Amino acid sequence: MDARELFSLAPHGPDTLVGNGPQYPWGGLYGGQIVAQALCAAAATVDPELHIHSLRAYFIRRGDAEESVRYEVDRIRDGRSFCTRRVVARQVIGAILNLEASFHRAERSVDVETVTMPLDVPSPDDLLNDSWSKLFDRRWVPSQYLPPDGRTGAGRAAAWLRAAGPLGDDPLLHRCMLAFLSDDLPTDAVVRAHPLGQESRQDLDEVMFSASLDHTIWFHRPLRVDQWHLHDFTCHSFVGGRGLAIGHVFAAEGTHVATVAQEVLMRDRRER
Repeated sequence: MDARELFSLAPHGPDTLVGNGPQYPWGGLYGGQIVAQALCAAAATVDPELHIHSLRAYFIRRGDAEESVRYEVDRIRDGRSFCTRRVVARQVIGAILNLEASFHRAERSVDVETVTMPLDVPSPDDLLNDSWSKLFDRRWVPSQYLPPDGRTGAGRAAAWLRAAGPLGDDPLLHRCMLAFLSDDLPTDAVVRAHPLGQESRQDLDEVMFSASLDHTIWFHRPLRVDQWHLHDFTCHSFVGGRGLAIGHVFAAEGTHVATVAQEVLMRDRRER
């Protein structure tokens, strides 16, 4: 399955679409897939002259990779400049995700960038690929290139990501693929900020439970996700078992194209 197949949803009644996903190494569905497909479902009910500028999703239950996902779209509001959609992703067990998305008609304005890409990170061509999926390439940036004072927060995690093949010129497809990719790094930032993050990953799998709780993306500028983008995340807070990861996504030339926030549940299994 490639990205085009992943985001090609089948109609299944009024404002309802159905999607499927590939098998993932860990079993169940990948949260980024459900967010991305829900975005595609929302966009299918929107005037194509309006583009997604933000979304907020809540992960409700773990999805089953053996089963299709049904996306039910609620047309909350259609305005001249903005429109809002709510999408509930369902499987037999019930709702697995709730997403709200806002679309905006292009407007002329000043363009001010206030967050800059780190200048001394290695090129993706100088790093090894270690992606867990054939849908995308991932090149981790070694920790020595990520000084803790380079971003607000702790547990800094950064990697170059891109879709594995050409996606064409449809802006929506690129935004949906960014939504897919944006769920890959947040948990790593929270893990690195947590005291248990000093232990080996194998030990962490044995002693720590983690799950994504919610996911937010703000799309700032045009992007092509079949080209390299740097995802740079840090953990801004950890309390009550919840860690907040915030990340910035930059095109290779340094343009800040998106901001991502995710809250991650993390529990020490030994305390239960």
